[in-house]
Amino acid sequence: MFELGQEGPADYWEVEALYDLCFAPGREALSSYRLRDGVPPVAGLCLVARDADGTLAGAIRYWPVRVGGAEALLLGPVAVHPTHQGEGLGAWLIRESVERARGLGWARVMLVGDAPYYGRFGFTRLDAVEMPPPTNPARVLGLALVPGGWDGIAGAVTRAA
Repeated sequence: MFELGQEGPADYWEVEALYDLCFAPGREALSSYRLRDGVPPVAGLCLVARDADGTLAGAIRYWPVRVGGAEALLLGPVAVHPTHQGEGLGAWLIRESVERARGLGWARVMLVGDAPYYGRFGFTRLDAVEMPPPTNPARVLGLALVPGGWDGIAGAVTRAA
């Protein structure tokens, strides 16, 4: 049993430690981090999951970006503590946060990730969207949160103002 809540200021360093544990050293050198620098995350979509003892078990964050001038969400990172992997917690965080994003009126979300994993949530390749290098174009995926949410959206991904 997990309790889901919005990430607050007191959770910040614990979430960062989870990301350090789950991702390779140098994760902050990735191109997606350059889009996040100096831009606050979308607070209502940054979630933490805690187990019955109150220990952080998983976390997900979203960041505003622009794609060819249009607003979009950049999902990530999402991480689950190794002791809870395989329990469906990552899928729950993704599904719950996507529904919250839809409820907040966002039209589109994107990420850089593995198509076989994220495809089960409806994410597909965004051929017309260009992440800053070095990003493998096959890993740039998107999900329309409203019908046609990605229609006509193309170009470079840039930081939100």
